[in-house]
Amino acid sequence: MKVNFKSIIMLVLIVVAVIFAVTFITQNMKDSKELSYGKVIEKFENDDVLYFKIDGDFNLIMHVRKPLPGGGYEQKEVNGIYEYVPEIYEFKLSLVSQVDDILELARGNNNLEDFDIERAAETPWYVAYLPYIIIALIFIGLWFFIMRQAPGGGGKINSFSKSKTKVTLNDKDAVKFADVAGADEEKAELEEVVEFLKDPTKFVKLGARIPRGVLLVGPPGTGKTLLAKAVAGEAGVPFFSISGSDFVEMYVGVGASRVRDLFDSARKTPASIIFIDEIDAVGRHRGAGLGGGHDEREQTLNQLLVEMDGFGTNSGVIVMAATNRPDILDPALLRPGRFDRRVTVNYPDMKGREDILKVHCRNKPLEESVDLKKIAQTTIGFTGAELANLMNEAALRAAKKNKALIGMEDIEESYMKLLLGPQKKKNMRTEADNKLCAYHEAGHAVASYFCKNTDPVKHITIIPAGSAGGVTISVPTEDRMVTSRNEMLDRIVLSLGGRVAEEIVLDDISTGASNDIQQATAIARNMVTRYGMSKKLGTVLYGSEHSADEVFLGRDFSSGKNYSEQTASEIDAEIRDIISDCYEICKKHLSENIGKLHFVAEFLLKNESMDDEQFKAAMESENPTIEEIEQIAADKKRKSEEENKTAHANNEKAEEEARRKAEEEAKMRLEEAEKAGKFPVDDFFTSVFAVPKEEPKAPETDGESDSDSSDTATDVPSDTETAQSDENNEKQ
Repeated sequence: MKVNFKSIIMLVLIVVAVIFAVTFITQNMKDSKELSYGKVIEKFENDDVLYFKIDGDFNLIMHVRKPLPGGGYEQKEVNGIYEYVPEIYEFKLSLVSQVDDILELARGNNNLEDFDIERAAETPWYVAYLPYIIIALIFIGLWFFIMRQAPGGGGKINSFSKSKTKVTLNDKDAVKFADVAGADEEKAELEEVVEFLKDPTKFVKLGARIPRGVLLVGPPGTGKTLLAKAVAGEAGVPFFSISGSDFVEMYVGVGASRVRDLFDSARKTPASIIFIDEIDAVGRHRGAGLGGGHDEREQTLNQLLVEMDGFGTNSGVIVMAATNRPDILDPALLRPGRFDRRVTVNYPDMKGREDILKVHCRNKPLEESVDLKKIAQTTIGFTGAELANLMNEAALRAAKKNKALIGMEDIEESYMKLLLGPQKKKNMRTEADNKLCAYHEAGHAVASYFCKNTDPVKHITIIPAGSAGGVTISVPTEDRMVTSRNEMLDRIVLSLGGRVAEEIVLDDISTGASNDIQQATAIARNMVTRYGMSKKLGTVLYGSEHSADEVFLGRDFSSGKNYSEQTASEIDAEIRDIISDCYEICKKHLSENIGKLHFVAEFLLKNESMDDEQFKAAMESENPTIEEIEQIAADKKRKSEEENKTAHANNEKAEEEARRKAEEEAKMRLEEAEKAGKFPVDDFFTSVFAVPKEEPKAPETDGESDSDSSDTATDVPSDTETAQSDENNEKQ
């Protein structure tokens, strides 16, 4: 039984504290009353004192006659004699002269029966200080207990100054550049670092200096940490990784001490990589926001700057850091000699996304209909982490359906879930709400189809998901870096399609278009104020140069207004004109193609969803029917079921073949052992029972065969029993 000494110590401390509290309370809970010194003198002068005692601590204890409410004093009969009933009073004498006064008054007191005076007890000096010593020990014990429970505890207070670094040394499963996809340019940029770590003399001979620090910049999930691990894995050097927030603690000076400890550990190796993730937690611009010159974060940053300048050029220590906010880093951190090289790890392009999908599909069985290139086209703006999550979600969804292969349908459903959230298929809506939602989403889709510069429709659904009652998704077919004026105008037309459809078909409008109007207004405002696309207001930037989503300490929390009220009125009028023109264009598209609008809405009311192939067929066909469009999804579903059925059969066949081979190998091992005159029990059990760990579980008959074989293993020493074992082998 393991003894928990911490719990025992805490229990003892609590018991001691309770005993002290109880003792203190009980010492003051006596059946006596306290009097003032004047009342004490009055009692003696009135001849009321029957008995008094002065103890060694100068406490005066008096027995005084008890007065009656109507006058006189209460008496009781004892052996035929009436005696006064006493009351007990106490008073703490503080002066020796008070003792003399009491004795003088007592001489003239006729009712005083007796009195006692005790000498002051001589106690050791430490007894008076014992309570204070015990209380101090209690607080010291509590302090050590808290220190042991704190991070870096174990009774070592100085462990707070040690860095919380994770060190990777010669890891067999180290990440290589081959494991990083979708970042070819970034990998090429970092190859110089790998070559320097492998063979620094080649650079030193030519007087070259490898960058001391490499800053990886990019949005979250783009693979900055993975690239740093790949550099260490390719170079085969120790990898010291730590988060920027690990430097900051509640104690002053801990961050700077941890920085020193980190670099001291790295210098002990011939070559190493220090990786600081989320360095903006400690490398924020000094003097920005709250905090003075003695801020703990600033002290940590100052120490980091000193250490990065402190080691030599060819020391073999390279500092790598990752951040998604390079604009808030201190300029001293980015100057040449520290983080003098910046590698931007951006969102992967279509080719990069396809390569990333291939990496994450290595151990996932896919149907033949799965087109990774099409998925890469659909997932514009996805990072590597999001693509990995997409394929994992698709695998989970296929497993829930008991499928042997992951299909395109599973990936598309996972895409919708990650984009919007889980669908609320049990949400009860009225028939009128369903009709309004169907025409609203059909209006978006049809308006998008007849605009020349919009992205093709990917999916339409009226099933609520997240905060949306329905959604129409349009995705670009290729990566684009810029957006033209006509494209932005067509996006406004697309955004207004739902509101226009409600007005045309239902002769009413609803609040469902609030988000659409917000998007359309934002596009029009940016066209006028940021991109200079207004003919009336010209090519001028109106407002702050920083967008509202770049707020952080050291910058403005709101965009500035650098134009007059008249210009503001003109901007509002221009935005209103742009949206009005787009509204009329959208109304024209839907009015001229009202039949297509009705068909798409009716299909959504019946099937709730429509994919890109069904929508394209419905729009390109002159007289489509709902049955024809439904058949497209039915054909894909039938093909997927056939592929999964074939895959299940192949898996069962492979399992049966593996089981048969295992039985044959076991039988051969038994025969070889019998011929050699010995039975390798350990080898037999290893060969037989190791199979279920690698292959799927075998049928029950296989378990019976194993039990027969184990019986045979115990019957070898007898000749007759050996014959029985041969029969068992034949059964196997």
